Order: sequence, then structure tokens, then C-alpha cells
Amino acid sequence: MNNQIDAGNIQWFPGHMTKTRRLIEADLKMVDAVVEVTDARIPESSRNPIIDELCGKKPRIMIMNKCDAADEKATDAWKRFYEKQGMCVIACECRSGKGVNRFLPAVKKLLRELTERRKARGMIGKAMRLMVVGIPNVGKSSFINRMANSRKTKVGDRPGVTRGKQWVTIDKDVELLDMPGILWPKFEDKDVAQRLAFTGAVKDEVMDSEALARALGAVLMRDYPELMRARYGISGEGDVLVEIANARKMLVSGGEPDTERAAAALLDEFRGGKIGRITLDKPPVSEGRL
Repeated sequence: MNNQIDAGNIQWFPGHMTKTRRLIEADLKMVDAVVEVTDARIPESSRNPIIDELCGKKPRIMIMNKCDAADEKATDAWKRFYEKQGMCVIACECRSGKGVNRFLPAVKKLLRELTERRKARGMIGKAMRLMVVGIPNVGKSSFINRMANSRKTKVGDRPGVTRGKQWVTIDKDVELLDMPGILWPKFEDKDVAQRLAFTGAVKDEVMDSEALARALGAVLMRDYPELMRARYGISGEGDVLVEIANARKMLVSGGEPDTERAAAALLDEFRGGKIGRITLDKPPVSEGRL
């Protein structure tokens, strides 16, 4: 059985994504550094290459958000990998606040030379400005809200909830510019497309949820079979949705398994971290296998 969803079904570039690209290009000259927020469960798949292209050599901090839902060993391996590339990397959980206290010290260290040059030129008190970028649903607004200790940005569980751009002061000399999420013009890598769909970075309405859940189930039974068996009590030898429906007595009239309900349960529970700590992007071989 082919459990891979058709990436062609989720190749999209909504108009507001095009607008966001133009906003980033226009506003980069106003900031001193870039904060790239990624999903620790898919740290590489949630990095938009367009952001690399747009941001160029601007100093950058990577926030690996949702680390409490990710495989801890994988997070450590990915962190080492990006640090070897010269990035400042912070693994954190923005909703709870775990790890975000490392952000301000990292900003001040990253921009120390800039701050010293400004002082030498008499530019005392000028705030360090950073642009916060990332794909939809990785937690940009949750990160800013946590840093600002308020709910200054509109947050939702659905991709594309944050609108417009806004400056948020998080310290007497640090300001963040929250940008709407930006996706690819199209998804050429089917594995990347799948992982983005699994985590909810792409709206569920644009794909078949049962096909998506079956594909997710196949990946999880391959990479994390113990977690799947512990959560659902299934063998994984048959149709994973049928097995889940039968195990949970999700039945339609006539006693047939309700695979639609099973699909919704699997996707919701994976996205909510209820199955266990899972990372779908495998770390580079150089950082060791899990």
C-alpha cells in the first residue's frame, strides 16, 4: 500500500503569502537580526528556503519550538548540527515558557559588536530590532506573547491566524517585529510536504484527512512502534485506522469501523503531543542515529 499523500494536492501559495514575502523584503532593512521559529518535531522541514534567500547574511537566532513534543535526543542532535553551521539555537516550549529565558541573553551576545559600534557613535538607547519569521503554525506568536508576558498577537491553532505586522517591545532595548507565516510557492519534496501536513502547517481542508492520517500512522508505526502500541493497543499489521477504530470501538451503524473518526483522533493526538515525544525529521548521520 502506498501510504504517501500526493504533494500535488497541497501545492499552494495563497495571496497573503506572496504579500508576506514582499513585507519581509521591505522590512529587513529596518531590523538588526532575524529570529527564525521552527517546529522541533520537523526542524528541517519547517525551515522555508525562501527565508534563507531573503535574510541572507543577517545575524540569526533559531528557535526550535515545541521541544516538549519532540524526541529529546533528536532535538539535541539537530541543535548540534545547526550550531556547527554558525547559528545560535534555542530549544524551547513557547506555550509553557520553558527555555525562552535564554533568548534575551542570546540576542545581546549576538548583537554585542553592533551595540558597541552604536555606543561609539553616540547612538545610546537605540533598541535592537529583530524580525520574527517562520512558516504558519510553528508558534511565532506564542513565542512573542511569552517574551512580552502578554497576548499582544492573535494566536490560533489553525495556519494563517496571525495577520499584518506589528512591533512588540519585550525589553527596554529589544523590539520584535512579528511577520505572518510564509510557505513555499510549491512543495517539490513529497516527504517535506507530508511532514508539514502531519503537524498542521498546511490547512487540513486542502487534503484528504483519512489519507493523511494513514500516511502518518505508517510513519509512526515504522519509527515509533512502541509509542503507537502503548497509545492505541494495535499491531500495525493491518490498516492503522481500522485498527484504531476497532480498538476504541469507533463504529458506524452495522458495526463497521469509523475510519473518519479514527483519522481525526490520530491527527489530533499526534499534534497535541499525546502519543509521545516524536521527531519526524531524522538528524543528519554526522550527528548520530537515534
